Amino acid sequence: MLFGVLPPYRTGVVADPDWMVGFARAVEDCGFESLYVVEHVAVKEGYAATYPYATGGRMPLPDDCPIPDPLDLLAFLAAHTSRIVLATGVLVLPEHQALPLAKRLATIDVLSGGRLRLGIGVGWMREELESVGIDFSTRGARTDELIQALRLIWASDVANFHGRHIRFDGMISRPRTAQLAGVPIHIGGHSPAAARRAGRFGDGFQPLGLDDKTLAERLRLVWETAVHEGRDPDAIELSLGGLLDTVDAEAIAKAERFGATRMVLSTRDGDLDVVRGQLESFAERFIA
Repeated sequence: MLFGVLPPYRTGVVADPDWMVGFARAVEDCGFESLYVVEHVAVKEGYAATYPYATGGRMPLPDDCPIPDPLDLLAFLAAHTSRIVLATGVLVLPEHQALPLAKRLATIDVLSGGRLRLGIGVGWMREELESVGIDFSTRGARTDELIQALRLIWASDVANFHGRHIRFDGMISRPRTAQLAGVPIHIGGHSPAAARRAGRFGDGFQPLGLDDKTLAERLRLVWETAVHEGRDPDAIELSLGGLLDTVDAEAIAKAERFGATRMVLSTRDGDLDVVRGQLESFAERFIA
């Protein structure tokens, strides 16, 4: 089992460069596999959209929580680390354009020595997507095209793509990614559509907010879709979540029974010394 860590966004420290450098170095020194960051371009004050991963329909962050651009943040942290995987969990993919995003991702991958992982989702906040000119009803289709376009750009000497939402001809984008197969793309979400997307396109699946029964159903859908598409379902990594300060051996064993490759653990304390102690304690118990 591999373990990733998410910083404590709700405390407001993620935009503090000194705090994040100390956090990233502690994550690396303790032997964790990866560090994850999230994305919201903007949050609508008093948003009407329902957050799908909490009972009350509100995300567990204040509306004015500092959420730095995830790719800029990972580029910054790449310069202060040497081993950990730098991951988004998740990037709201339909908010982005294919060619600029492909260039940014490839640049980070090259400069970090091939340490980037792209976790993506379609987005749940209608107001956020519409504020950047995206029709909310097209976000799934745009996401599917973007995944295909990114991989084509990274793999092609000269890239051409003709989709409904994304079109370009004769485009050369360099540098290539350091990872020969391109940046791994993991699909986040909770819906049947997310599971099917993981089966069709994903290098991994990161389901969010599912009970055991629904999780088993989604994993079956990933498997069936992958087989239908002629892909190897065993090659699709599964990442499950937990809380750093409460996860125990039973929770880890349960994740392993579902076939998880890793657990992405959220932190909740804004005191770096406290978080560092939690990382060290966890590593002593569960990281070889």
